[in-house]
Amino acid sequence: QVQLVESGGGLVQAGGSLRLSCAASGGTFSMYDMGWFRQAPGKEREFVAAISSSGGSTYYADSVKGRFIISRDNARMTVGLEMNTLAEDTAVYYCAARGNWRRGSIRSRYQYDYWGQGTQVTVFS
Repeated sequence: QVQLVESGGGLVQAGGSLRLSCAASGGTFSMYDMGWFRQAPGKEREFVAAISSSGGSTYYADSVKGRFIISRDNARMTVGLEMNTLAEDTAVYYCAARGNWRRGSIRSRYQYDYWGQGTQVTVFS
């Protein structure tokens, strides 16, 4: 059983930056691909970014490519999401873990086994 706890959300002005962090416990972190998803009010939860279990591959939604950077530290069992040039990015952001043995799309939320409780990011202009 893997527990995930996000932190770093908050209020930020449009054009600004924010860094989210997710701390994992209770499992072998290096066996899990990690993803970030977000959910805005009235919308479905959507893929933001993911990183493979080794950290060697990263994936981004088109809407955040070039602005967001996902990273992980397997020794510290953390995954981060650096968010720059924030604009229409207000949502609750969720960290999720997917066993690296899974073969479906890493962009699909249905592939993920464990989820954090989410952290709110609000962008104001």
